[in-house]
Amino acid sequence: MGRLGLPEILVILAVVLLLFGGKKIPELMKGLGSGVKEFKNAAKDDQPADKKEEEVK
Repeated sequence: MGRLGLPEILVILAVVLLLFGGKKIPELMKGLGSGVKEFKNAAKDDQPADKKEEEVK
């Protein structure tokens, strides 16, 4: 398996556009962005107790 080049990326984008349509893609990206944001917040809140104490000082 090699790296993804420009032709491969264009084919993937075309397939996604055909599957979901132009109106659905912004909604999918919004959902993906909020999911990543929630994951980052959960990861930040899940720090060990020692590290949290150092940040408070």
